Amino acid sequence: MDTRHIQISDYNYALPDERIAKYPLPQRDHSKLLLYRHGEVSEDSFYNLPDYLPQGALMVFNNTRVIQARMHFRKSTGALIEIFLLEPFQPADYEQMFQTRQRCCWLCLVGNLKKWKDGTLTRTLNMEHGPLTITATREGEQGTSHLIEFEWDNSQVSFAEVIDAAGELPIPPYLNRDTEESDKTTYQTVYSKIKGSVAAPTAGLHFTPEVLAALDARGIDREEVTLHVGAGTFKPVKSAEIAGHEMHTEYIAVHRQTLEKLLAHQCQAIAVGTTSVRTLESLYYMGLKTLRNPDIAEEQLHVSQWEPYEDPPSPLFRGALSSPPKQGEVERVLQALLDWMDRRQLTVLHSSTQIIIAPGYDYKIVNMLVTNFHQPQSTLLLLVSAFVHGDWRRIYDYALTHHFRFLSYGDSSLLIP
Repeated sequence: MDTRHIQISDYNYALPDERIAKYPLPQRDHSKLLLYRHGEVSEDSFYNLPDYLPQGALMVFNNTRVIQARMHFRKSTGALIEIFLLEPFQPADYEQMFQTRQRCCWLCLVGNLKKWKDGTLTRTLNMEHGPLTITATREGEQGTSHLIEFEWDNSQVSFAEVIDAAGELPIPPYLNRDTEESDKTTYQTVYSKIKGSVAAPTAGLHFTPEVLAALDARGIDREEVTLHVGAGTFKPVKSAEIAGHEMHTEYIAVHRQTLEKLLAHQCQAIAVGTTSVRTLESLYYMGLKTLRNPDIAEEQLHVSQWEPYEDPPSPLFRGALSSPPKQGEVERVLQALLDWMDRRQLTVLHSSTQIIIAPGYDYKIVNMLVTNFHQPQSTLLLLVSAFVHGDWRRIYDYALTHHFRFLSYGDSSLLIP
């Protein structure tokens, strides 16, 4: 299959607005769970998920935390300007960014841009230690995004505290409602830790401490990775063929221990959500780069959109790695990545991925997937289709005819191809 020439219209389905869950259920783990096991479709409740997983398996979660990325400023004319934080620019590191004081710069989307030709926007916040004034200034453009410099007049206040006071949690646009106070809790996973996402890894929203305890009781080995979900996750595919769609870049962090756990589990893992899938599968291609070039720099490990579909980039791999790869080959590749980290005395791998997973892709690491139900003609639906070998429509037809709730606050599925 030539993945680039996939027609996105083949991944359309009718999704009535009333099937989109506008709010979560009162109890996270009481959502419905669709079970797709080797072609058979059935259903249960999410709190019974552990019963369907093999004892001793490795389960990988995305521990990113959604930030209050939507900020509003009002001009002296009365015009309301929305600034949507996309990714840190200066400093570029997420952890440093949230600790920075008095000045920082972000890559942002700007709403009502035509009303903000020039000048600085100002807003006063009532903080715990008194009023704080924050300003926003446009410093340039990158494509459809804008570089915005923020300054504030209190050196004791971090940018994390600024956006907690000034920002709004960015719930998905298809909910067609304003953010409510309850979303600050319900639109975060119970295990979220690392700030940086502008959208939740929604497959994880169903988990409760009770379900996590049940996983532990079943001997499921739990590991966490971090992929900061970008606004591009909601970007529709507008081109007829997916070759015309540019995937967004997302930033990942993976601990050395996670690679060790993957190797201990024969490089097989149950992924919670498509973001965990993108992280885990990207590790394989990062490992290939270190196998090819043991001295490669960390910033060169970035996985580009079409990399998985290209011929092996070096004669070293021609004939050496099969497609799909044998499991021993995956272990060899991940061991190379672990060795590369050890040579640099790195405990955490920081990199980025632009990978697109679509029919024609051979999964390397993920062998089971917990995920919600995704929008028609989306890259997430392409990822699911690739995972179930094209059988996505039967799964979605079942969900639509059996009253499942769709999208971010909707129901869940466990896919075992």
